[in-house]
Amino acid sequence: MHQAIRPRAAVLAAALAAAFATTVATTTTAYAASAIHAAPPAFTPRWQIDGDAIRWQVGDTHRDQLEMSGRQVSAVIDYGSQADGTLLLTRTVVWPMLRTIPDDTHASLLRKFGPEATPAIAIDGAPAAAERLRQVRFDGRLALQSELAPGLLLNRTLTPSPDEPALVERLELVNNGKTARRYSFAALDSNETTPAERGTHGAYVIAVQSAAREGTLAPGARVQVDVIISGRLQNEMVYVDAEEALQARARKVAQWRNELVLETPDPVLDAMFAFSKVRAAESVFATRGGLLHGPGGTRYYAAVWANDQAEYVNPFFPYLGDRAAVQSALTSFGLFARYMNPEYRPLPSSIVAEGRSYWNGAGDRGDCAMISYGASQFALAQGDAGTARQLLPLIDWCLEFTRRQRDAEGIVHSDSDELEGRFPSGKANLSTNVLAYGGLTGAARLNEALGDKQRAAALRQEAQEQRSAIERHFGTSIGGYDTYRYYAGNDKLRAWIALPLALGINERQRGTIDALLSPQLWSENGVLTEAGDKTFWDRATLYALRGLLKAGELERTMPYLRYYSGRRLLGEHVPYAVEAWPEGQQRHLSAESGLYARVMTEGLFGIEPTGLRSFSFAPRLPKGWPRMALRRIRAFGASGTGEGLDLVTTRLRPGQPAQRVLVRLDGKTLFDKAWDGKAPLQITLPE
Repeated sequence: MHQAIRPRAAVLAAALAAAFATTVATTTTAYAASAIHAAPPAFTPRWQIDGDAIRWQVGDTHRDQLEMSGRQVSAVIDYGSQADGTLLLTRTVVWPMLRTIPDDTHASLLRKFGPEATPAIAIDGAPAAAERLRQVRFDGRLALQSELAPGLLLNRTLTPSPDEPALVERLELVNNGKTARRYSFAALDSNETTPAERGTHGAYVIAVQSAAREGTLAPGARVQVDVIISGRLQNEMVYVDAEEALQARARKVAQWRNELVLETPDPVLDAMFAFSKVRAAESVFATRGGLLHGPGGTRYYAAVWANDQAEYVNPFFPYLGDRAAVQSALTSFGLFARYMNPEYRPLPSSIVAEGRSYWNGAGDRGDCAMISYGASQFALAQGDAGTARQLLPLIDWCLEFTRRQRDAEGIVHSDSDELEGRFPSGKANLSTNVLAYGGLTGAARLNEALGDKQRAAALRQEAQEQRSAIERHFGTSIGGYDTYRYYAGNDKLRAWIALPLALGINERQRGTIDALLSPQLWSENGVLTEAGDKTFWDRATLYALRGLLKAGELERTMPYLRYYSGRRLLGEHVPYAVEAWPEGQQRHLSAESGLYARVMTEGLFGIEPTGLRSFSFAPRLPKGWPRMALRRIRAFGASGTGEGLDLVTTRLRPGQPAQRVLVRLDGKTLFDKAWDGKAPLQITLPE
């Protein structure tokens, strides 16, 4: 059994203090004197790491929300301590497969539950006092500890049922006092039947149920009552065993945590990575169109997008190896493939309503570039020839569509980009063109792996021509930096100049790095969408961090990565990457967590698929780190029941760049050599 690289409690506390109690100074001696860099601000965490959980010891007024999902339900929980110290708790429950009319993107049945979903509690014959929140803990299940009276605690544990359309909330009354207390919990049994004409499948029944219970609680004793909030078709029966649901959720979270394990000397990065796996993988729903990953946020379920699913999260799933997540990726690509047509009309940006309809309200967003890139990366990482052949027709169709959008200069035109007109993108934007390059590169490697060397050579040549066109058309000086304009006429730095770095385009690497880390783009919330604006989308920050690390810009990037990770994991809105602000008010959309995980796999470890059983990687160790590892990787065909693929690197001498790199597959050593930390290493796994 491998020993995890985790500090003991005292070292952990010191690491957190060092990371967040002081401002990270910007190093300038190694860079051009003219470069100005934005240092991450000082940050004091609200939460603490507590084993496999995070914990907030309540001492002030604060509120937050997080989302948890199962196969048939999702719940956004608003919680916190109000000005008078009492508990704030609201549960917004979403049933993605109970579709409402019109059956569009946002047609999931949704209800909000407040105090009425808590059974009335009496203590010693009188109504219990208002709960005063004392502690919040989250480990994949949300635990709220409140005080009802001196020596009398009420613990709540909330979790979605992993398989049933229900939210489970366990209430546990604990007597820590010295005298026995009489208690009673009133029963809850409310039902709402929705009008049949408002549902695509008729009437739905929403129920809130818990059993009555009363008795005497001795000192040191505890008693439990379970509240089940469920939704179902009128002619269905739903039965939920609360204990089974709580334990099944714990097992599922542990399963995600135990695969694709990041081990570093930084407990914040390890924990943020672990939580990101949970959020990325839990948001897979059992729809009538098959297993579908959905962003969430109370608005985006039973639907897939060319960016969120195809581009962002699907390429990550083979590394984690979760079977449902991998199947959801295949289902999403299959849905897009249904819309291929001989006239090469654009594919829809989103397929909604469990696969029955679509949305294309922003026109062509460069969706085929997104899909060709994401599908080729997914197929390569999955490491299965059958899957690759299954996806190749979709990839080829998307590449051909993209070719037909090129102008005489070789630049791909699109109506908009993934921001769908929120910010200008011109007639041709950098994002679409870089992703088109990524699609060509991935398709070339895929064809090579499948034995079509002639096709692979032609695609590599086309990719090089696309790369040259990007440099000619987008390469420029903007904002004082030698980087990229986002579209013709653009005169402000944009966040998506990070995309070339993330996809290995390095012609303007130095200027782009300086621009991304400049005060014009970097803010306390990460990379701004556009210089001079306050809007931020985490997806852009995560692409930037991944691209900076992939480019080898390790020491300048690590303070920003630590700051971002600490703020998202332990700050005011935890524990996941968010969507955006001000739009969406920083919802915990799930695909962004997949992008955070890719910061580590593709950024810190520099993994890049080169074939179905081969990859390059560059695991550069930050200063002060003696060792890091990424274990139980399930990509490149290592998805069986064995130990999977381990990548371990150790510094040979303190203060020196040379590293020892070890690669193991199912416990057998494949590679064990010294590395100078420069050119990526090439690894081919045995068949």
